Formats: sequence, C-alpha cells, structure tokens
Amino acid sequence: MPEPTVLSVSTVLAVDYFQSYSVVGLLALLGVLFVAVAFGAGRLLRPVVPTPEKLLTYECGVDPVGEGWAHTQVRYYVYAFLYVIFAVDSIFLFPWATVFAAPGYGATTLVEMFIFLGFLAVGLLYAYKKGVLTWT
Repeated sequence: MPEPTVLSVSTVLAVDYFQSYSVVGLLALLGVLFVAVAFGAGRLLRPVVPTPEKLLTYECGVDPVGEGWAHTQVRYYVYAFLYVIFAVDSIFLFPWATVFAAPGYGATTLVEMFIFLGFLAVGLLYAYKKGVLTWT
C-alpha cells in the first residue's frame, strides 16, 4: 500500500475546510434570500394609499407642535449605556456559576471572576469620579 503524500493529505484537509465553510455560506445566502422574499412579498401585498394624515409626523398620539429639533440631555444616554454594560456583564456570572460547581475548576474560576468583577468595579469607580453618576 503506498504511503499518502503530503500533497494528498493537505488537499483532503483543504476540501474539508472549504466544505464546512460552504455550509455556513449556504445558510447565510438562504437567510438573505428569506429576508429579501419577505420584504418583496410585503411590498407586493400591502395597500398603497397615501393620505395627508398618513404623511404627518406622529409621536405618542400627540400632534407635533413646534420644530423637530429638541435638546436632549446626554445623561439619559449615559445611564442607559451604563445599565447595558452592567446588565450584559452580569450575564457572564451565570455561566461562571455553573463552571464553578464543576469539579477541578473552583479556584481558577473564582480568581477569574474576581478579576472580572475588579474590572467592573474600576469602570464604575471611573464613572463615579468623572461625575457621570451625579444627577443634576
């Protein structure tokens, strides 16, 4: 029996590599096609009856008064941004709790989680020192 050459082994590996990515590419193509068909069907099936009432700006059931430009306080966005950061970071605590219970991972995961919580604490302290958390 002849010994396999390096070229044939690398060719087999390349074929397997590209075959696995072709499945991902096919799924992405199917996803894009599904969205395009859904939007196209919506455009074909919806009624198009433009009336003056439909062309008015509408917000919360109140007719618009004044200009469209309004000053918005940045602090609302800062609080929302900080909430999202800490909410998303707290999601990482749940997988940590399951790994922490597994045998042999206790000390390592405990140290890693305290490092993670330390980064969060430093970020919160930085936001506090910059005065971001004061409501004026």
